[in-house]
Amino acid sequence: MARQLPPLNALKAFEAAARHLSFTRAAEELFVTQAAISHQIKTLEDHLGLKLFRRRNRSLLLTEEGQSYYLDIKDIFSNLAEATARVLARSAKGTLTVAMQPSYAIQWMVPRLARFAEAHPDIDVRIKATETEEGGLTDDVDIAIYYGRGYWPGLRADRLQTEYLIPVCSPVLLSGPKPLEKPEDLAQHTLLHDGSRKAWQSWVKHLGLSHLIKVNQGPIFSHSAMVLQAAMYGQGIALAHSVLAEPDITAGRLVSPFKEVLRSPNAYFLVCQQSQAEQGKIVAFRDWILSLVKAEEERLLPEDVHVAG
Repeated sequence: MARQLPPLNALKAFEAAARHLSFTRAAEELFVTQAAISHQIKTLEDHLGLKLFRRRNRSLLLTEEGQSYYLDIKDIFSNLAEATARVLARSAKGTLTVAMQPSYAIQWMVPRLARFAEAHPDIDVRIKATETEEGGLTDDVDIAIYYGRGYWPGLRADRLQTEYLIPVCSPVLLSGPKPLEKPEDLAQHTLLHDGSRKAWQSWVKHLGLSHLIKVNQGPIFSHSAMVLQAAMYGQGIALAHSVLAEPDITAGRLVSPFKEVLRSPNAYFLVCQQSQAEQGKIVAFRDWILSLVKAEEERLLPEDVHVAG
């Protein structure tokens, strides 16, 4: 025999209204209108075939049947809330697998990961390096770091760092025989390319230097970490992603010879499946990384840079 369950939304509205003895306060708690609460109560009363509330002198009272029904179900809602809290607490522990591109892992995530471990010792983070975003959120991955415009159907995306393209080089080049005092001086230097020549093409175009600086020269590297390494060894000038170059700039291994930078149309995003967005361990990692990014981003660029794009 099938169980005779009442409409669950109507039951939730009744429990809140009976607890507060107010349709208005029930509506505020459930983030709906007072009319919606009234409609749900009417639906439940029709389902049960009896009245649950009566109004008297501008007050709301439970009928005898309503009072009896409320006493029977209130512990059920309390137990549901406690059970939900317990399962969410369990979901805040265990293994969390995070996928991202190797250069982001090496340059940004790995140096900071110990801070998360200190704050959340019950969560064991595993970093999975992936070459492309498309393979990021597989069945064995909880969350991923994507680089793009921020729209991936079916995924929740939280913006992390705003990205800039910054010319960087070894400090040794600044004192070398070829000057590096203004962007035009790049014409006398080797350009290092991250993945393709498109970034340098965009940068010189924004500065109106396409006629002077030829970008169809210099080696192309498949990973951002590699092009930064080449720049540190003095092999040329790289147009670096600001987020990835920041550790080496801070440490003095790289310098930015010019104030001109290009704002990228893309940014880094923390992504996960919409259905898993409120899992405890995912919430913990998301809150941690968003807070860290906010604290760091203010000092990522000097105040006197010239931002284009």
